Amino acid sequence: MPRAPEPTRQKILAAATRLFYGAGIRAVSLDEIAERAGVTKKTLYYHFRSKDDLVGAYLETRDPQNLAAFRRWFDEAEGTIDAKVRAIFAGLAAAARHPKWRGCGFLRTSVEYADLPGHPAIKTGIAHKKRVEAWLAEVLSADGIASAGVLARQIMLLIDGAFAVVLLHRDPTWMETAGDAAVALIAAARSR
Repeated sequence: MPRAPEPTRQKILAAATRLFYGAGIRAVSLDEIAERAGVTKKTLYYHFRSKDDLVGAYLETRDPQNLAAFRRWFDEAEGTIDAKVRAIFAGLAAAARHPKWRGCGFLRTSVEYADLPGHPAIKTGIAHKKRVEAWLAEVLSADGIASAGVLARQIMLLIDGAFAVVLLHRDPTWMETAGDAAVALIAAARSR
């Protein structure tokens, strides 16, 4: 049975996602996105009022996908919470080994919009990072760690710091080293 054609909005969003993630937000024009999506610029504007709206939609689609990947790596890992948290970093390291990996789309976008703290893309990035942190706090708390909120924030710092360092060095083993540090933090939290 032939596949139904992709709805126009989804085609535009898919094209924007590939281009934004690959080259950066400001480096990509709406003309390029329309061309890649196979639509006119007028059609693009029918579905998205502005480039800012399209950037917001791009990040909103990444949010559940990224959190789902973190959850999957965590849930599929066997063993203690230590092994499960380490698995998140191992998953990130494996992703970073892919030739098309460009780091965290939220962090890269925040760098491009650093001079616009109220921009919708910044707000979306903040919301995403808070959701990941809250999920980490939840799973750490469920394991009986009393300082789960503080520990979740520390692990988020390791994740985001690892993204930055891996982008600089192009060496995914930094993710694994950050995973080792997360395990050390968990052990320290348990001993308090």
